[in-house]
Amino acid sequence: MFDLTGKTALVTGSTQGIGFEIASILAKQGAKVFVAGAKSMEKCINASKKIPNSIPVRVDLLQIDDIDRLYEVTGDIDILVLNASIQYKKTWNAFSVKEFDDQMNCNVKSSYFLIKKYATGMINKGWGRIVTIGSVNQYNQHPQLSLYGVSKAAQMKMVENFAPILAPFGITINNVAPGAINTPRNKECLKDAAIKKKVEDCIPCGYIGDPKDVAPAVLLLCSNEGRYITGAEIKVDGGMSL
Repeated sequence: MFDLTGKTALVTGSTQGIGFEIASILAKQGAKVFVAGAKSMEKCINASKKIPNSIPVRVDLLQIDDIDRLYEVTGDIDILVLNASIQYKKTWNAFSVKEFDDQMNCNVKSSYFLIKKYATGMINKGWGRIVTIGSVNQYNQHPQLSLYGVSKAAQMKMVENFAPILAPFGITINNVAPGAINTPRNKECLKDAAIKKKVEDCIPCGYIGDPKDVAPAVLLLCSNEGRYITGAEIKVDGGMSL
């Protein structure tokens, strides 16, 4: 089951955390995986060394022209996982223009243009899988993540709109929405025992998730076993959104 032999995948933001685990599990199932990061090629290379059958590639998703350069490296792919995102924590009325633009450009605008760029090849093949990585903050009203939640809700709406358009070509597009996950992004705040306890109290399962909890849901949606799922969302949040 979940055999991806012969498939090629691109996972954005995959040098660490959730993206790294997604890239790892796809590679373990036989896919060739492009490990993409934004900060440095060295970081991409170091992550790729830990993932068999992977190729490092750097892309700055705040620069839309960089998507064309990325495509020149990857060519057509079978699986596109949009995991990269930017998140600023501030009260709703404290964001600068740059902070607003960064979140919307990375989380929404680049998602649209990546899907647009890679869907053509999938349409020509008659097979494709697109998975966006959302957030529990699409539903919960976090006092410091209002714009991040808005950007992820917009990304989910994109999934719902594109699903019926792409389905006749053998392409599925879905969203996976993680809850509180122990990633490098959350490392500092979760060091505070009081904050960690407060977060855990909001989770029916009672504990913070791990990136390895998220990756299998993505694998399902990227495989033939998930072929009849499109325009849908899988929440991997321990019940936090309830």
